[in-house]
Amino acid sequence: MRKYFVAAAVALGFILSATSAQAARLVAKVDLSSQTMVVSQNGKVTYRWRVSTGRKGYGTPTGSYSAKWLSKNHRSRKYNNAPMPYSVFFRGGYAVHGTYDLKRLGRPASHGCIRLHPNNAAKFFRLVQRYGNSNTRIVIKW
Repeated sequence: MRKYFVAAAVALGFILSATSAQAARLVAKVDLSSQTMVVSQNGKVTYRWRVSTGRKGYGTPTGSYSAKWLSKNHRSRKYNNAPMPYSVFFRGGYAVHGTYDLKRLGRPASHGCIRLHPNNAAKFFRLVQRYGNSNTRIVIKW
């Protein structure tokens, strides 16, 4: 009996370590030159969206960041209480969030944040909730 218990414990330990070694990952790659965001789940591309990033005088920071905190119905304290639905903050006041200024998607228009169509921002927000902040990477490059 003890022999089977040990074998089962060893097998379970292997499954647990294999699962943790393959932690789920959500990656959003933002290309400032093409004004696009590509979302990958566990290495598989699942979404490609147009974005608006920082316009002249308001750069979007480049680099690789984890999601820091989420705010579903955020409003900007800095920019006239502007709506920032489905905000995923990644560095200070910078966030990936929805916008209602849809005609500007695909070209620089923000004060530095990464703007998405509200439907896409909601999808991304839910994905970050599902994967967790620490398993989410936001990579921004030229």
